[in-house]
Amino acid sequence: MWLKPLLLLALTASACSESPDVTLLQGGTLVGGETVDVLLIGDRIAVVGEVEPPPTAKVIVVADRWIGPAGIHSHVHLTLVPEVEAMAYGGIAAAVELAATEDSLASPPTSLRLLSAGPMVTSVAGYPVTSWGAGGYGLECADVPAATAAVDRLLDAGAKLIKVPVMSSGSGLDDAQLAAVVERAHGAGVKVVAHALDDAAALRAAEAGVDALAHTPTAPMSPETLEAWSSRAVISTLDAFGAGLSAGTNLATLRDMGATILYGTDFGNTMTTGIDPEELAALRDAGFTPEQIRDSLTTAPAAFWGLDDLGSLAEGQEASLVVLGADPLVDPTAWGRAEMVWIAGERRR
Repeated sequence: MWLKPLLLLALTASACSESPDVTLLQGGTLVGGETVDVLLIGDRIAVVGEVEPPPTAKVIVVADRWIGPAGIHSHVHLTLVPEVEAMAYGGIAAAVELAATEDSLASPPTSLRLLSAGPMVTSVAGYPVTSWGAGGYGLECADVPAATAAVDRLLDAGAKLIKVPVMSSGSGLDDAQLAAVVERAHGAGVKVVAHALDDAAALRAAEAGVDALAHTPTAPMSPETLEAWSSRAVISTLDAFGAGLSAGTNLATLRDMGATILYGTDFGNTMTTGIDPEELAALRDAGFTPEQIRDSLTTAPAAFWGLDDLGSLAEGQEASLVVLGADPLVDPTAWGRAEMVWIAGERRR
């Protein structure tokens, strides 16, 4: 069963004068599935099923363990707090950087995949340049042409998405600037994420065509705003922003209405690297099922961010996975306590 993919990869590696690592995880239980063997060759999953150990394989018996895809983290600040290695060690295969310095776009990390927005496109003296983002985490724009030029500049520098702060009052992009940013980004085929914490700001973001909210709004959301976001995406950040507020209720309602829910912690504000058990517990406490929590961490962000070879375990997918000591469909916080981790075929834990 393993001969075809093994032969193909061996021939490819031979042409490069090197042999790929071959690892067989034997006898583990797929999260939500059956007991299988998982064969890793180089940075790919070669076989999921019953496998006769190849002669070159390192065999690791994972009986009584659960095997699942590594996580996708949809809200980090790894330029602000550079813990990339620790993030990969903790089971994260890919992350979305929602505000970074412009120069960081030129040197993305190699330990995991990072989709970075670069600095937020904001107004003159707008959020976050007068607070935590004073060191280059915002790109100030005085008018519509400046806002459009900022999008072009960031995309040319390597940004994979655009982030904007949207406020209900005070300094921030005006409606014309916001619409121009979204139109320019969408014209280039990239998504726009908004920092919008209250109901009025979230509604403004939706009306402008923003694709995702960087946080679950912390104030009660009106029926109009909930409806506006029911076909869009929301990043959880419940542990950072949800305590004692309406965020959990908002997120559960949005889930029930059809919104795409993405796991994210606002790392840099929170400080747990890897998959954070506290965020998983907050999702559970908001009424999310273990299956919904799994999906927010794996399949949903893979689809939303276009990471087609992540988020699931199948032949040909990137060899990014975790081995867990407990079933995360019983205790979803088990995702945050991986016993073994592979990211792109490299064992990290």
